[in-house]
Amino acid sequence: MAKVHNLGHPPRRLTFLHLDGSEHSLPDVGDEVRVTGEDKVVGKVTSAAQHFEMGPIALAVISRSVPEDASLEVSSSGGMIAATQEIIVPQSAGKLVEVPKLPRLKLGGASKAPKLGE
Repeated sequence: MAKVHNLGHPPRRLTFLHLDGSEHSLPDVGDEVRVTGEDKVVGKVTSAAQHFEMGPIALAVISRSVPEDASLEVSSSGGMIAATQEIIVPQSAGKLVEVPKLPRLKLGGASKAPKLGE
């Protein structure tokens, strides 16, 4: 948590996926998530379930650079499953504006710290 606070937002974000219900299989934990029409893997499924009202749903951790309106696909053992995102953690979450930097000591010259015993 301190690293995120000091360096800014994490490289991934959590998203809620509404899965296409025409396939009768759910993705497994660890199945790859891609932007529709692209080969690059942008995330992984962390859990999936059949919701009584919404149908098949899943949680996934995806790259922060994925646009919030992008259509996604989940590559599962039953084939590709179309998915739409519902944002849980926005791209801007955790981003700190102007984190102050500590001044660094210069090594060498007069600013060099004396060694022990000198």
